[in-house]
Amino acid sequence: MSLPRPVKAVVFDMDGLLIDTERVVRDAMIEIAREEGRDFPLEIFLSMVGLPDHASRAVAVAHFGEDFDHDRFETRVWERVTAEHAAGVALKAGVVELLDALDALGLAYAVATSSSHDTVSRHLTEIGGRFAAIVAAGDYRRGKPSPDPFLEAARRLSVDPRDCLALEDSHNGVRAAHAAGMMTIMVPDLLEATEEMRGLCVGVAQSLHEVREMLARIDA
Repeated sequence: MSLPRPVKAVVFDMDGLLIDTERVVRDAMIEIAREEGRDFPLEIFLSMVGLPDHASRAVAVAHFGEDFDHDRFETRVWERVTAEHAAGVALKAGVVELLDALDALGLAYAVATSSSHDTVSRHLTEIGGRFAAIVAAGDYRRGKPSPDPFLEAARRLSVDPRDCLALEDSHNGVRAAHAAGMMTIMVPDLLEATEEMRGLCVGVAQSLHEVREMLARIDA
């Protein structure tokens, strides 16, 4: 894996990349839909990954129909997800080591997420203070796959988006980072890297450890 330009800053997605949250949401949505007497195929959930809340709701409405009690469904899902998260949210493998490596390289880094600032504060208690900027829902006009979250992160870092490396696990996130002009690496979580994703990325890494090793080789 090679990069077309030197990296001056790194922008991270959060859910599914820094923290292992997507599986909890997936399981809650599928199980509660079943309890409500509805089928919720995995592919429908996967199409929501990386989208802001209003866009995810639109996908659910299109699938279940207008007669479905979407407010009740969302409330039940988030009650279950919150209960699961109360026990603690695990960092993905390699997060701390990669942040340490970026510090050693003197590279600034930020978060660009579709989640709220409250969610970020609750989930990134161990590492949140290490980021130079956190861009969350409410900080931009259009969510992913629009480039707005990544462009705002670059602005706050005072780095040209073209000089930023974006790390994403979702298809919509990759589309957003690529549209922002960032060098993008996909680190798959629930979604595999498709041919479209490989075309939008400078590379696909199987873990954040691999990203760290790649940056170390470039700096050597």
